[in-house]
Amino acid sequence: MSTRALRRLKGKQRGQEALGLEDLTEDGPEEQLDTANVTAPSSTTSSSNTRKAKKNKAQKNFSNIYEVICDVDIEAEKISPDEDAEKRDGHATDKTSHHDVSESKSGDKTKKRKKKKKNKTASENGQDVAPDENIDLILENLEQSHSHSLQSDSSGRPDRRCVLHVEHRNLNPETELKRYFGARAVLGDQRPRQRNRHFHRSLWMTSPKDSWPRFSRPGIAMSLLQSKDGIHYFTFEHNREYQQIQFKFLDAVESMDPNNIVALLQLNPYHIDSLLQLSDVCRIQEDQEMARDLIERALYSFECAFHPLFSLTSGMSRLDYLRPENRAFYLALYKHMMFLEKRGCPRTALEYCKLILSLDPDTDPLCMLLLIDFLMLRSREYHSLIQLYQDWEEHKNLSQLPNFAFSVALCHFHLSQQEDLDPSERDNFRHKADQILQDALIMFPGILMPLLDLCTVQPDETVTSHVFFAPRSLIGQPLALTELTALYVGRTFNLWREAAVMLWLETNVQTVLHRVDVKDPLVEDYENKRKQRYLSAPRNIHRHVLLSEIKEATSSLPLEVTTQPVMGFDPLPPLDSITSYTRPERQHNGASNESTLSLFFRSLLPNFNLQGGQRQEDDQEVARAGQELNQEVNRLMVAMRDMLANIRFQEPPREDNPYRDDEEWD
Repeated sequence: MSTRALRRLKGKQRGQEALGLEDLTEDGPEEQLDTANVTAPSSTTSSSNTRKAKKNKAQKNFSNIYEVICDVDIEAEKISPDEDAEKRDGHATDKTSHHDVSESKSGDKTKKRKKKKKNKTASENGQDVAPDENIDLILENLEQSHSHSLQSDSSGRPDRRCVLHVEHRNLNPETELKRYFGARAVLGDQRPRQRNRHFHRSLWMTSPKDSWPRFSRPGIAMSLLQSKDGIHYFTFEHNREYQQIQFKFLDAVESMDPNNIVALLQLNPYHIDSLLQLSDVCRIQEDQEMARDLIERALYSFECAFHPLFSLTSGMSRLDYLRPENRAFYLALYKHMMFLEKRGCPRTALEYCKLILSLDPDTDPLCMLLLIDFLMLRSREYHSLIQLYQDWEEHKNLSQLPNFAFSVALCHFHLSQQEDLDPSERDNFRHKADQILQDALIMFPGILMPLLDLCTVQPDETVTSHVFFAPRSLIGQPLALTELTALYVGRTFNLWREAAVMLWLETNVQTVLHRVDVKDPLVEDYENKRKQRYLSAPRNIHRHVLLSEIKEATSSLPLEVTTQPVMGFDPLPPLDSITSYTRPERQHNGASNESTLSLFFRSLLPNFNLQGGQRQEDDQEVARAGQELNQEVNRLMVAMRDMLANIRFQEPPREDNPYRDDEEWD
């Protein structure tokens, strides 16, 4: 018999004085009331009141209120059936004959209650088991549907969920800043202020600011096109009012006056393309804070229009870049990601990079595979980079991209430098790093010299004099490969400046030169692959280079890209775009078929117009316009002639010449 049952037989509880024998009852208030009805119906009210008074008086003397067990049902569940039977036997020996009647009736009720409890628990257990089985079946079906959707139709591709999975908390840059500097340094002494009422909610990607204009839906909505194999295909839609605003925005862009865009944005503060275009203007004027604020406002407008089924984290939501309404969302995410990377939040920028890649992983319109390795190295997500390389190598050929060829090797090297690993495991990582780096140097020898140049490292004479790494070997390199190598070197040269990394690179360069001298067959094989591949880069790579704004890469773009006008709100649109609405024709149509020279003059002189068909004007107005045009062109030519005549090239003085005259250079 348990100690609790003994205390109850003796009429004692923890922290309670002894009660009288008449107060010893097995059941709660309901059973006491039934017993009183059998024995003495007339004294029901008085006896129950006295017992309640004694009980309340005793409970007032408790030192710990949590030691009181007021519910008899809870005690009945905690006491075992054997102890309960012994307790009933002890009560039967101590009670008188008139208590036997109440005992029998109360015992029957407790038995009925226990039967009900057993039936109830059994039914609850049965209900618990059934949903578990149903949940397991649902999860299995979801996993099967996800696996089918993430695999190819013919061959089984590896699961992409782990690669494209995005965490909500990592979309907030304050999470990363708190990890670096602490919550006190990031938040300071500011208190959580009351949410501004003219913003209806706070979302995952951005939080509304008090300085923003009052939010009103700009006319953008998201609709579900179809669901296939667990993947949901969405698209943004513009209503008729927003389409009119879009037409006004295109007119403002053609005017080449940013003030027109500002005026349009004052009337429509959440127009997406105006926010993107004005953000570029502010960034060129080195107003980074305003440029970032405009991008965040555009993302807030987009997120308020999300479909209920659209998910940022599942990796199962798709947006087609061929539709112009969806491109602004891609560009807003990309620009926000670059601001985060420059702000010193590479982990948050990596989440946005994965988010952009998950929107269309097959075509990758912004070519995020050229950037994700850099962000993973900066955020020290080494295992994630290796996993991405292993999972996507089969169907994406990531080893043929210079950035993955070198970044994976650098990733293995950093893992070999971790002291918490076993020596054998570190040696394994170091061996893989050497092997991958040597293959990368043999496949892409044109990266070494520009990389050392940007790292301000003077290479060894044996390296500069060797034919394999000489600068003249880059002359016959395909233009597409030159574009990729320049992009990688200009973006990641800071990651190679460490002394340990440079020492490791030098060792492997010497090994590669030895393999070239002994005529390793792999060298000739990779040379043939370079000549056959990289003949021309796809359009998404050109678009990525334009958005990256890396000088070394943009200078290597082909002429068909540099000669056409590039708009910041839609750089290099796809040639097979899916348009849902078209812009109406204007009476005074702009330069639709103008040459490069006419575009140049029109950028300097907004009134300049050279059309195949003449405007519907009078002869006098045409003659007057021609005279004004000739005068403006003549003035421009005279100014350019004077500027070229005044240009003089002088060599700067050399500081190491002790015999130079101080007055020679004024």
